[in-house]
Amino acid sequence: MGQPTPASSHRVPPIPARSPDLNSYAERWIRSVRGECLSRVIPLGVRHLRHLLSEYLVHYHHERNHQGLDNRLIEPLAANINSRKGIIRRRERVGRVLNYYYREAA
Repeated sequence: MGQPTPASSHRVPPIPARSPDLNSYAERWIRSVRGECLSRVIPLGVRHLRHLLSEYLVHYHHERNHQGLDNRLIEPLAANINSRKGIIRRRERVGRVLNYYYREAA
């Protein structure tokens, strides 16, 4: 067998069972997606679950306020940064489960 490639030489160490503190970021994200999305929708299959998770991921990064960031967005879209003028609109995701309110450009 040849030498390992650089990508395969990095081994992920196994995490001990029942130790959520070792991966707190992943645990927090799973708790958020369960509480805000999956507790309100029953996935009808793997494809439906993947669609729900991809919609939630966009919502989480671009539309959801985060307390740890002083209630700011992680990656605000250019359309999200407006002055205090314009009509307030609502963007719905996952069949009205996730809502985002924003101002239309004046």
